Parts: sequence; C-alpha cells; structure tokens
Amino acid sequence: MDSSLFDINKTSASSNLTPVCFSINSTPFILNHTITPAYFSAVFTAVGLSSNLFALVVLAKTFHRTKSRVRSSFLLFLGGLVFTDFMGLLVTGSIVVSFHITHFNWRQLDPHCHLCNFMGMSMVFYGLCPLLLGATMAVERFVGINRPFSRSTSMSNSRACSTVAMVWVTAGCISLLPLAGLGSYRLQFPGSWCFLSISSKPLDMTFGLIFSLVGLLSLAMSFLLNTVSVITLMRVCCGQDSAQRRRDHEVEMMVQLILIMTIASVCWCPLLVFIAQTVLSGSELNVRQLLVWLRFATGNQVLDPWVYILFRRAILKRMFPKMDWSRSSIASLYPTISTSFRKLTRASLGGTLDRLDHVRTNPDKAREEETSLNVSDSTAPFDSI
Repeated sequence: MDSSLFDINKTSASSNLTPVCFSINSTPFILNHTITPAYFSAVFTAVGLSSNLFALVVLAKTFHRTKSRVRSSFLLFLGGLVFTDFMGLLVTGSIVVSFHITHFNWRQLDPHCHLCNFMGMSMVFYGLCPLLLGATMAVERFVGINRPFSRSTSMSNSRACSTVAMVWVTAGCISLLPLAGLGSYRLQFPGSWCFLSISSKPLDMTFGLIFSLVGLLSLAMSFLLNTVSVITLMRVCCGQDSAQRRRDHEVEMMVQLILIMTIASVCWCPLLVFIAQTVLSGSELNVRQLLVWLRFATGNQVLDPWVYILFRRAILKRMFPKMDWSRSSIASLYPTISTSFRKLTRASLGGTLDRLDHVRTNPDKAREEETSLNVSDSTAPFDSI
C-alpha cells in the first residue's frame, strides 16, 4: 500500500517537473524516421533560400539603377519582405532539417525549452512580418496613388527603412508575449517543430486570438486599400487624356503588390482561420490538420520572391516581345474600359477622382495649391505664437 502511494507521488512529481513545452495532453509522438520528411524539408528549404537570395540580388541591382524616390521606397519595402522570408526559412528550416537528419531528442537536447521557445518565437515572428509588411506597402501605395503631388507621399529611403524596422519590432513584441506569461510555445506533431499552444486555457486562447486576428486584419486592410488603389489607378490610366503622366512603374508596383497579397491570403488564411475557429469553438485540436495548414502557410516564403523575379516589365517584355506595352496601346485595345471605370469610380471615389482630374488637366496649378497648403500648415503654429 505504502509503495504504491510512493509510486503515485513519484509519478505526480515527475509530471509536475515536465517543462511546459513538452507537457502535451496527448499520447507521445510515434516518429517514423524515413527519408521522405528529411528529403522534403531539405529540398523545400533549399529552393526557398535560393529563390529569396536570387530575388535579393535582383532587387539590389534594380535599387541602384532607379532614380524614382517612390519606386526606391517600394523596392526597400519589397527587399525587407524578401529578406524576412529568407531569414525565416534559414532559421526554422535549419532546425526542422536537423531534426529529420539527426533524430535528436528534444527533452535531452533542450531540457529547459530554450530551443523550443526560440523556434516558436521565430514561427510567430516570421509569420506575422510578411502580413504586416504587405499591409504597410498597401498603405504606402494607397497614399501615393490618391495624393500623387503631396509632399508627404514622397517617402525617403531612411523613412522606408525605419518603417520596415517598426514592423519587425511590432512582430517581435507579439512573439515575446508567451515569454511574458501570455500563452506558451509547445512541441507540435510530429515532433519536429514548436508553435504557439492552441488549448482551452485562457492565456493560450488569448495569444492564439491575438496572432490570428493580427494576421487576418492585416490581410483585410491590404485587400481594402489595394482594391481602392487599383480602381483609382485604372481610372487614371484608362482616361482619354493622352497628355497624362505615364504611370508604368506604378502599374508594375500595384501588380506585384496584388500578387503578394493574393499569395499571402491563399497561404495564410486557412491557418489563421483554423486557429481562431479552434480557439473560439473550444473544440479539440486536430494536430494533423494544423500541420497541413502550417505547411501550406510556409509556401508563402517560397512564392513571394518569384513575384518580383517574374512580374517585372523587363521580364514580361522578353516573354511577350510582340506585345505593345505602351499605355496608349493598352487603352486603345479596350475603349469601353474608360467609360465603365469612369462611372464606377465616380460613384465610389468621387472626391479623390475629382482631385485627380484637376491634377491631370492643371498639373502646375495643382502643385502650387499643394505648396501653398503645406506652407500655410507649417507656418500656422508660428502665427499663433
């Protein structure tokens, strides 16, 4: 009787000493160490790293050749996105590939959960950064397209770099919340990666909702602002005024931004919705479905660089050399687009488009108005003194 009680107390004490990241409410993982997971992880990581590295080289060359401040700031945002994807694959991929190759024991290698917490933080940080950067780029293009002659839209390179750094800091602060007690990171099925704990505990539920809602709100903001920007840009580009300023680079940037938003939405929405739905419904976590949606989400880091690699005017001209890429020829192919978008956008964006019409017909006067407005705003405090 006494020995059995001793065994029970001993088992209870050992369970209480189990680190948080290993306290899984299910049976231990039965790992099947085959060549397939290691091969898939290694190839996936290698393809992603090489793609992002190639995109970084192309972006650097284009940045040094460009003379437009608007385009250079957009390239800095895009470079920050590609660099983030590169580092995300490098950090998380190296841990997963090492596990599949060496078959290390997490409890022996990481008894205090330092490595598991680091990987969980990396998954959250490198997951939120592309979504937040996409929303930031959407805001920048929305302001730049709808107020083309405003001084505040001419973002300097230093300001663009500071904005990217602020996005990194924001995502980093969110990823540090479990270390401050809000939520936790756990070893996930099949035992090769760590991620936020999705359970019925209040703190885990709160952090899971924060992660999913921040991602979903970023995607929603990107969709809304990009939709308005595309409508406005097509309204201007398809106008009948042949003397309007060329917007080739703005169209190119918007096409790339729309593709980035589409890829992020397709890759991340299933995982974000799955986490939010599981937390809010209080249902049992489907670990295999979580793994499927997470692998789906990591495809975003591989596809992002190919948006800039392939969808550039230089590449498209080589792929379709017989097509006339001038604005006038594209507008003449669709003469009804101008009238349709004129009616559509006039009803939804009347004030903004009236301003754009005024800018197109009287560019010199528009600049004078913007200059006088900025001067009056800057001198107002001194007049009050």
